[in-house]
Amino acid sequence: MKTLYSPGGNTSHPRRKQDKNRYSRTTIKTILVAIFLCISTHSFGNCVGRFVNPITDICWSCIFPITISGIRVASGEDTPNPRLPVCYCTNPIPRIGLPISFWEPARLVDVTREPYCMVNLGGIYMGPSHQVRGHGTVGHTNKGNMRHSYYQVHWYISPILYWLELLMDFSCLERSSFDVAYITELDPLWGDDELSFILNPESVLFGNPIAQSACALDCGMASAGFGNDAFFWCGGCQGSIYPFTGSIPAHSSGIQASLLATEKFIAKLHREGLLMGYAGKAGLCGKYPMPIIKKSQYKTQMTYPVPTNTGRGCHPLGRSDQLWSIGKSIPHKGEDFGYLIWRKRNCCLRAM
Repeated sequence: MKTLYSPGGNTSHPRRKQDKNRYSRTTIKTILVAIFLCISTHSFGNCVGRFVNPITDICWSCIFPITISGIRVASGEDTPNPRLPVCYCTNPIPRIGLPISFWEPARLVDVTREPYCMVNLGGIYMGPSHQVRGHGTVGHTNKGNMRHSYYQVHWYISPILYWLELLMDFSCLERSSFDVAYITELDPLWGDDELSFILNPESVLFGNPIAQSACALDCGMASAGFGNDAFFWCGGCQGSIYPFTGSIPAHSSGIQASLLATEKFIAKLHREGLLMGYAGKAGLCGKYPMPIIKKSQYKTQMTYPVPTNTGRGCHPLGRSDQLWSIGKSIPHKGEDFGYLIWRKRNCCLRAM
């Protein structure tokens, strides 16, 4: 007769193996949670930051307004939408649906003085920061009457609506997982204004007072609503988007400089074909190439050091930070920044 279980028996019994495996998995999970909590609340040297809490740190009202078939069903700050009762698409499969528009939290971005400092990952280093240009070179180098600065940027794929499963079976959402998609420390073009001319040769057309004077108009439009997409070389109140590098020639504040670095980086990704168009009638059936940035497709929301998670927490590219930035920059632990990028989506939602 076989013994099913004996305290003094063979320790390799299947039931004991299962208990040991279960205990091991529980221990590993406990250790990982402890590490996560430690990382999210501590800084490493000069690297600061914290993880984004999807419940408390995100301004969920930024998803509005929502329009269906050209009819606004929720109010908010928006761009024009196709006024169509129905839509028809041929890819990936032929379908008839309803045109819908909304704002999707799609990307996270670090703007940091410290190379390889991952602000939105809790303030951890992911590389040898002392070997990269940009270490400690922000905001305090006086040349004439202007202050210059330089920032590194990290770009995260973060389709929060999808991986939180807040909207189930919603075909208009981007279906991907969280990932670190781009870090400028590995990009030689980001640190060299002359070398970046490869990507933006047209910058020679906009380095004059006449072209730059248009940015003042763009600043006013962005502060009142959305910037003018025709002035694609302008970053509104933050300055000029060209060249596509981390150099900020007119640094007035950390928030202004970090927003301009974000705008420069988004424009750079569009030029490299790594960002696409999603807004407008052309975006109803899917993304499309957009080599020149369409500024009205994006809004930014600060996640670090102080999440702007209430009221008008997100702002179009180019809007003056003087309208909302008071108290959002903190000495020592609040001079690197994290932002959530909200992307405008126009989509043909297939009929169920």
